[in-house]
Amino acid sequence: MVATLGLRPVGETERQLAPDLARGIMLALIAVANSAVYLYGRPYGMRQHIIEHDLIDRLAALLTMSLVDGRAYPMFAALFGYGVVQIWNRRRDDAEGLRVLRRRSRWLLLFGAAHAVLLFSGDVLGVYGLVGLLLCRMLRLRDRTLLVLAAIWLVPVALLTALAYTTPEGASERTIFWSLAADDAATALMLRPLEWVMTPVGMTGVFTAALVGVWAGRRELLAVPDRWVRRAALGGPLIGLAGGLPVGLAATKFVEAGGPGTVMALNALHVVSGIAAGLGYAALIAVAAQRIGARRGPIVRALSATGQRSMTCYLLQSVGFVALLPPYTLGLGGVLGSAATLALAAGVWAATVIAAELMRRAGRRGPAESLLRRLTYPRR
Repeated sequence: MVATLGLRPVGETERQLAPDLARGIMLALIAVANSAVYLYGRPYGMRQHIIEHDLIDRLAALLTMSLVDGRAYPMFAALFGYGVVQIWNRRRDDAEGLRVLRRRSRWLLLFGAAHAVLLFSGDVLGVYGLVGLLLCRMLRLRDRTLLVLAAIWLVPVALLTALAYTTPEGASERTIFWSLAADDAATALMLRPLEWVMTPVGMTGVFTAALVGVWAGRRELLAVPDRWVRRAALGGPLIGLAGGLPVGLAATKFVEAGGPGTVMALNALHVVSGIAAGLGYAALIAVAAQRIGARRGPIVRALSATGQRSMTCYLLQSVGFVALLPPYTLGLGGVLGSAATLALAAGVWAATVIAAELMRRAGRRGPAESLLRRLTYPRR
């Protein structure tokens, strides 16, 4: 192996509260978003969510689609870009920094491939690995250039999303993620690699969020929120709600969606506004972290511990969902409605928070993080 010259992993006492707290909280939204796509055995509506009829399930689906769907992954992408800058700032020279960042991104890509093939084809680790390789080519760009590229990229994001998620209403068969409704594990295993390759098409917005994260990382805005961060903390979630509510209302049949053109426009608005929401969620947590300061109670410590072990907890979520929801395990995805699935997702997330806190008390890092660190920062 090639030994790094000066770069090393961040120590426990060097970590900022805001990114870890944000990751820990947003893993709850990841759990809610991912669990919803496991439901099967009923007609599918907008964005492949099942069509609900009971009021409580329709309200739960409305909440999920308006505030969570397409909103959590962009926030994680922004934090990913922010973290890339933190690694870059610790470099001894540019060659060392690029070598470490590229190695980390390639391993993330492989971690994502394993996660997608074995557990969940909607994996995001591989997507972040690809984004990381792209960011390595952009770290010397000026701030203005980064923000212009982030804004320009929203155009293909809107177009690809409008096409990818405009599917037949009330279809009995899935048009994406077929493995989640497969009757046996062998069929699901064969389908997942194909689905994983297609996943980046539905996650194109993460690139814009990651570029904004790089820009924010250069100013350490999560550590020291300024007035723009405070404005984003208010405006981002409001934009996300305004853009997500129309799809949520249409998907839950509280309003009529209209023709295909209207559906395409709603889907595009949903995803673009989701990027604003994700950035706003991160800003909101940064403001909260600044007010918390050193006064960290048990809940904040547990959530921060979860954020520090976010990859491990993310993978544990998939283990839990695969054990409970698909047809070839307990099959709960065929009987639970959106409200019960929301509660189940919260329970799975809470279990990972407890596991992360126990690891913290034992002085242990997450196994996934430890392995990635070993592979990224190799020693002779």
